[in-house]
Amino acid sequence: MEIKNIVNLKDYPIDQTGSKEYQDLITKNRELLDKDGCCVLPNFVLSESLKRMKEEVERNLPKTHWTKDHHNPYFSKDDENLSKDHPKRVFSFRESGYINSDDLEEQSDLNKIYESEEMLKFISDSLGVFPLYRWSDPLGKNPYSIMHKDHYFPWHFDGNEFTLSILIQKAEKGGLFEYSPDLRSVENENFDEVTKVLRGSRDKVKSLDLQPGDLQIFKGRFSMHRVTKIEGNTSRYIALPTYVKDSYRVNKPEHSKQVYGKALPIHYERNNVEVDGLMD
Repeated sequence: MEIKNIVNLKDYPIDQTGSKEYQDLITKNRELLDKDGCCVLPNFVLSESLKRMKEEVERNLPKTHWTKDHHNPYFSKDDENLSKDHPKRVFSFRESGYINSDDLEEQSDLNKIYESEEMLKFISDSLGVFPLYRWSDPLGKNPYSIMHKDHYFPWHFDGNEFTLSILIQKAEKGGLFEYSPDLRSVENENFDEVTKVLRGSRDKVKSLDLQPGDLQIFKGRFSMHRVTKIEGNTSRYIALPTYVKDSYRVNKPEHSKQVYGKALPIHYERNNVEVDGLMD
């Protein structure tokens, strides 16, 4: 499977890095990411490829790792040394599932787009991050997220700096992506503002109604985000290919267990790798 059979190269010429069209696209993406920590590219994936991805999801639904849990925005354990209203002690119920990266089919379109050099360079150029690597986490590098009726993914920060998403199937209602741009930084956890969002403040919250085939590039380490409750009988499927600045680091074991249903030896072996000083 070649990239031309997956990506809408007419509107997004990621295979023509020397062209003016490519440079204009990169400039636009960088402006949006610098301003908002997020950019959306509508109809990035061709409809034929989208159909193949949806079929892959539905063939592999029995492999989904379903998890029900209460977690805080940092996917960490409770800390009784902190005050009860500290955001690290605010736990919300999550129910969702993942078809983990190690369960994808060998000829998966999602695997092909993730492994392509064109995609890696395009994302690196868009973010202005050099070098950029494919993630070493065998479960979380490019999974499908599955959410059925009444499922909800509460407010959280990602363990990795950048996340991509490709919506495969939209929920009948709900399933909106909401985020608070640049809510924290390496220098400041900004607990007061995090607490305000957790308590329902909408002052710094934005909402996206993504459509199937849309590509979203998102700086999820610093922008707290969630997926609203799924309503209706149509499930939400979304692919989450992830690229990182550190090719060695993987998710913490606790994060991996809460999100992907298990932790592998690599998660324990690399558990003490220093990331950026943030609590998660």
